[in-house]
Amino acid sequence: MARLITQEDLKHDLQALGLAPGMTVLVHCAFKSLGKWVCGDAVALVLALQEVLGPTGTLVMPTHTAQISEPANWQNPPVPEAWWPRIREAMPPYLPAVTPTLHMGLLAETFRTQCDVLRSDHPQVSFAARGPQAAFLTQNHALQDSMGPDSPLGRLYALGAQVLMIGVDYDVCTSFHLAEHGLVSPRPVKQEGAPLLIDGVRQWVPYRDLEYDSDAFAALGQAFERAHPEAVRQGPVAGAQARLFSQVLVVDFAKGWLNGQS
Repeated sequence: MARLITQEDLKHDLQALGLAPGMTVLVHCAFKSLGKWVCGDAVALVLALQEVLGPTGTLVMPTHTAQISEPANWQNPPVPEAWWPRIREAMPPYLPAVTPTLHMGLLAETFRTQCDVLRSDHPQVSFAARGPQAAFLTQNHALQDSMGPDSPLGRLYALGAQVLMIGVDYDVCTSFHLAEHGLVSPRPVKQEGAPLLIDGVRQWVPYRDLEYDSDAFAALGQAFERAHPEAVRQGPVAGAQARLFSQVLVVDFAKGWLNGQS
């Protein structure tokens, strides 16, 4: 029989999992995994998360926009090379308050439009945040090393943040990208580009960034749980299976594991 899921139900499940007032937490979520009948849809989960964290907590989500990128790198699907100059010329600029997320899920897209939410200004791998640490996390998001030590991910690490995954697996654990900056054999660098507003004028801005690789993340997450079973709080959030764990612990583990694979 179908179950009606309310904001209060979500709040109860999040608290039982270990989410608590004052935490800074990075959330990844497949909203459909919660069940069909969520009263209030994604807004209910956003409000439940904010209520549990309270006024001293900070809620963070990835709001990436892979479509605002160098067309020469597009693979799903690729576009003809003859189109590349026209795409670079015509693509609308990245606007943090306007540009929608891509493949980030309903929760992240809902969250980025909420009042008092700040969004970083990286055209491809932005993060949105609400709470006392939001400005610190989202300001001055550099084009290069976009998920490195001075990115929102690196600042989450500095704050000792938690990672909450609802209905998703480690293959979407963005924090692992931070570990790619600590490898003995660094990842290669690729040419990127994006349309930005600079002093009110749209410009195509080329830049170089690490060639991030998430292919091993599912295996990496499984290895992390085998090594630190006590560190991962697991339980239901409505109909979804959820995990809550330390970002510092998972990133530090990932550095060692990825170095061992290279």
